[in-house]
Amino acid sequence: MDVARSSEDDNNRKVSLRGMFMALMEKLRGEIEKIGKKLLSGYDDRRRIIHSMKVGTAITIASLMYYVEPIYDHFGDSSLWAIISVVVVFEFYVGATLGRGFNRGLGTLVAGSLGFCAHHVVDNAGKMRPVLLAILVFLFAMGATFSRFFPRIKARYDYGILIFILTFCLVSISGYHDDDILKIARDRVSTIMIGALTAIGICIFICPAWAGDDLHNLIALNVDKLGHFLLEGFGNECLQSERKDRSSFVCETVTNSKLREDSLANFAAWEPPHGRFKLHHPWKQYRLIAIVTRECAYKVGVLGSYQLNLPSHVSQSSIHSEIREGCLELSSELGKALRELGSIIKTMSHKETANNHIAKSKIVSKNLESLLKLGIGNDDRILEIVPAASLLIDIVSDTIKIAESIQKLASLAKFKILEQKPDSRKIVPTDVVIDIDPEVSQSLPCNK
Repeated sequence: MDVARSSEDDNNRKVSLRGMFMALMEKLRGEIEKIGKKLLSGYDDRRRIIHSMKVGTAITIASLMYYVEPIYDHFGDSSLWAIISVVVVFEFYVGATLGRGFNRGLGTLVAGSLGFCAHHVVDNAGKMRPVLLAILVFLFAMGATFSRFFPRIKARYDYGILIFILTFCLVSISGYHDDDILKIARDRVSTIMIGALTAIGICIFICPAWAGDDLHNLIALNVDKLGHFLLEGFGNECLQSERKDRSSFVCETVTNSKLREDSLANFAAWEPPHGRFKLHHPWKQYRLIAIVTRECAYKVGVLGSYQLNLPSHVSQSSIHSEIREGCLELSSELGKALRELGSIIKTMSHKETANNHIAKSKIVSKNLESLLKLGIGNDDRILEIVPAASLLIDIVSDTIKIAESIQKLASLAKFKILEQKPDSRKIVPTDVVIDIDPEVSQSLPCNK
């Protein structure tokens, strides 16, 4: 009987272990499926998979300097710098790669030249040679590091300064025990240039990812999001909590994109003309549009927490109904205007409908201000709707600021205007003009 019980316990343990093993395998299979889906979709962007393949290709090509004997015999261990250059220079965007490549090339060339000169300056110093060399290293490293505190230099040349410090120290110090300093400097500069050019060439000519395209689409999308909420989210008869969640989401997505907008603008400034973007495209103007868009987004985020209806047990007066209808009409016009402005950026072409909606929103806002002044003195219940109405009136000014910023972008970038003719539809290049309130115009960043 003990034997039977022992056998039964063994079977139970086996079944338990088998169940645990199957559960573990099922969980593992689920994780593998998730990873596979992410790989196939590239985290919703297949360009990431392409970028990974491009980096692998560039490193493989650079490593040939080690495998091909004639090249290795010429450069020796300096061939390793070509691989290092590919790893540190290759970035996702073309502009980022060009910026890093330029910084690395310039920093290496200048530091290599100065390191060679430093070696010859202290060459005949005798016992004072290490002291003078240490002083030169200290002075150059200190000066280069201090220059990184200047915002403009840091924004575009920070990486180049780091490379300058590293290369200068390596070249000047290496020459202390090696008399053939010229060959060291030449080989390192050459291999670094080869690696950087390999990364830049593959990044540009094989499925390039342009920062300018992403910046352009991001700014257009942010403006469109604000318009979509004002047109559909605020006016819909949905629960207040749902409306607040929508407005918070819109506000967060627009305001939290600042760092990405700044980095994309920096990268885009390095990029050559491509697609719809010509030489000297006004990338800085996108930052100004982003600033006024974020100002509007903050108010839209607050707007979602207010309601236009009084509680069900409180009767609504006629003036309250008029103010409510005015708010809904103003929200609709603002939403249409912002969506049209987003479309202007996205398509790089102008339609007159944006002007019409802005003009209507001005008229509605003035009427709404008059209703508020009239209602506040006659009906205390109007105070319930005043915050929402005041915010909408303020958003009119923000929309005008966005419109003027886009007008300047359209003028600088030579946006096209769609001109409808009876016999044909023709696209004619022209400057875009959007009617702007002069008082609001003075408060824009671009006019200060």
